Amino acid sequence: MSRRTVLGGVAATAAGATATGLGMGAPAASAASTARDVRGSGKGRYAGKTVLITGATKGIGRAAAIAFAREGAKVGFCGRTARLGREVEREIRASGGEATYFRADVREPVQVKAFVDRVVETYDGLDIALNNAGIQKAFTDLHEVSVEEWDDVSLTNARGVFLAMKYEIPHMRRRGGGVILVTGSSNQFQTRPGLSSYTASKNSVTGLVQAAAIENGPHNIRVVALAPGITDTPMLEVHRPEGSSDEEWARMKADLAERSVDALKRMARPEEIATAALGLASPNFAFQTGSTHLVDGGQLAGL
Repeated sequence: MSRRTVLGGVAATAAGATATGLGMGAPAASAASTARDVRGSGKGRYAGKTVLITGATKGIGRAAAIAFAREGAKVGFCGRTARLGREVEREIRASGGEATYFRADVREPVQVKAFVDRVVETYDGLDIALNNAGIQKAFTDLHEVSVEEWDDVSLTNARGVFLAMKYEIPHMRRRGGGVILVTGSSNQFQTRPGLSSYTASKNSVTGLVQAAAIENGPHNIRVVALAPGITDTPMLEVHRPEGSSDEEWARMKADLAERSVDALKRMARPEEIATAALGLASPNFAFQTGSTHLVDGGQLAGL
């Protein structure tokens, strides 16, 4: 199987890699530095609101869980790695926020339904959902993508969003409204070689958001996608060359960011994407639904 896992391959396709909008990245902030940023849940623009987040044990989802809790929300979140989930839960609670981790795999219908129902039961309802869970495979030409790899990406990124919406929407309709956010990708608008499975899955998200928005607008439910550009999260690790040292990998990422075609010439931080999610979920965007919002540092503007 062809894998562009050496620096030459990454650098040669740097413009493409930076244009993928993968929500990719590197090590998250330390627990200590993150914990200092979390404040109590008694006040804030989301005080009293229940927020559900999928894929929140690291990266953008983790940053969003911390950010919503800081703004007063009660956060129920899931992920497949219990150790990481408990760490995020402890960070938020230690700083006065309210959050509960539930282990769930968004590829499994029974687990997704149980997760959504438990969040609703724990926090007495559901106001906002951020369907963020997603994966990406190493760069591989389409004809060399295995059926198993294709299915894994599709089941996580596309069906996972469908399942989350399927079980969130009834709760929101009973509550009289809500907001559903979905993490898409700038790759929905422009792709590069080696990203066929990821691109296809994220374009499926566009259709889900549009259909759900039309069906649920009369029920006072907004459905919006945000499309990050390249973001410094652990997802980037799938492209790390085997055997590379931390120092070598850091240089490769720095080179990747330097070669970026976006206007800001750097990767986004997960916290910056989380801030965009908080904005889109707010009443400030009350007339926004069925659309996808780029948060790509001007990436597509330069193409």
